[in-house]
Amino acid sequence: MGSVRKASAWLGLVDDNDDERYYDDDDGYSEGTEPGDAWVTDPRVKVASDVAEEKGRRIGTVTPDSFRDARAIGELFREGVPVIMNLTAMEASDAKRVVDFAAGLIFGLRGSIERVSTRVFLLSPANTEIVNGDPSAHRTDGFFNQS
Repeated sequence: MGSVRKASAWLGLVDDNDDERYYDDDDGYSEGTEPGDAWVTDPRVKVASDVAEEKGRRIGTVTPDSFRDARAIGELFREGVPVIMNLTAMEASDAKRVVDFAAGLIFGLRGSIERVSTRVFLLSPANTEIVNGDPSAHRTDGFFNQS
């Protein structure tokens, strides 16, 4: 398949009939999947989220609309997942309540909270190390040192 045809198929302008060469009938690929199943290009490939969950390399992001959404923050954090809490879409009074909730959460589970930017916070479980990405902290007489 040429590159123009591939791009057209990707955009949905033409039918992509090259799927047959990737799948055999005996490899477990089925046309009828459940509505809740995630779509995977090749069933032989392990989904990245499964690998990340096995190795403990997940970070949750939550952008709550109201205080009711604080439960999602608590559930992720209780599982040991670091959470980026973006409160920019909330009213100031509700945002303050969510920060208070998060402060209690990190106190109770011995985690830490760090402000990333205005109304955006990182909640880290006790077993997570936060590495400072400040360039001046890592600078030595290296590549870009012009002085």
